[in-house]
This record gives sequence, structure tokens and C-alpha cells, in this order.
Amino acid sequence: MADSPSTARPRSNAARILTIVGFVFAVLALLLNPIVFGVLGVIAGIVGAVLGDKPLGWYAAAASVVGAIIGVVIAAAVLNN
Repeated sequence: MADSPSTARPRSNAARILTIVGFVFAVLALLLNPIVFGVLGVIAGIVGAVLGDKPLGWYAAAASVVGAIIGVVIAAAVLNN
């Protein structure tokens, strides 16, 4: 059997580190500053996915978006009371 060339990038340590940083930023977006940490988490998750950590990188980006949205809702609820 002939090995077919793969177009997917192999996962590197940098990809996994950026994915973990994306998840950490998602939690920080929920707790501290949703806009800043949400954007940073999305960027870290996308870069981690592009570098080869495919499913978890995209999950980190999505978690950062959700964390930012929930963080904004919580901040609005706290400031309006």
C-alpha cells in the first residue's frame, strides 16, 4: 500500500500551548474583562488550530466567544443593579 501524503499539519507543542492559553483566556473573559480576554482567546485558539491542534484549537476559540458573551451579560447585570 502506498502512503498518501497528508495535508494536515502535525501538532506541535506551540499549538497545544496556544490552545491551552485560549481556554485560560476564555475563563478570564468570563471573570475579568470579557472584551479583551475574549478577543485574545479567539486569536490564541485560531492560531493553535492553524498550527495543528485542530479540534481543540477551534473549541478554545468558541469557548472564548461564549465566555466573552456571558461575561458581558454578567457585567451588565451587575452594573444595572
